[in-house]
Amino acid sequence: MKKLFQLKALTLFVLALLVSSAVFGQKPSPAETATGTAAGSDIKISYSSPAVKGRKIWGGLVPYDKVWRTGANEATIFETSKDIKIGGKTLKAGKYSLYTKPGEKAWQIIFNSQTGQWGIKMDGSTTDDPAKDVLVATAVPMKSKSMNERFKIEVNSNGIVLLWENLAVPVAISK
Repeated sequence: MKKLFQLKALTLFVLALLVSSAVFGQKPSPAETATGTAAGSDIKISYSSPAVKGRKIWGGLVPYDKVWRTGANEATIFETSKDIKIGGKTLKAGKYSLYTKPGEKAWQIIFNSQTGQWGIKMDGSTTDDPAKDVLVATAVPMKSKSMNERFKIEVNSNGIVLLWENLAVPVAISK
């Protein structure tokens, strides 16, 4: 009888462990990668993709006029295989953290030389160190063609596009 009880208890424990691993093992903001070619350069962007989940995103979860880590979790990483121009300024080939400063009418797109850091500090501010910003450009947000539940970055022949909720932020890239 005692062995049967122990077997049932062990079975329940293992089942609970499996269920909790499945539930808690899922990231609410899964890692994503956007790749493509723009201005003759191979572009790779590694980021985490948060969801809207019924929340007010722009001017709410992501405040206006404050630097944002451009996704969730770790700072977003932008890699370019060749020198490119963004906003008429040259960004050398290499790997950068990508931050943004959303505004209602214009966004700042920030490329920072520091990589590998978590996206925010304990106080909720971003890990962007302005002293390490190598390029800051301006982009104009617009209404997206469709609602995007998850934050997404696309690479196309014209550059990159940040998409989330009902907003699209195109960032032109040239040679």
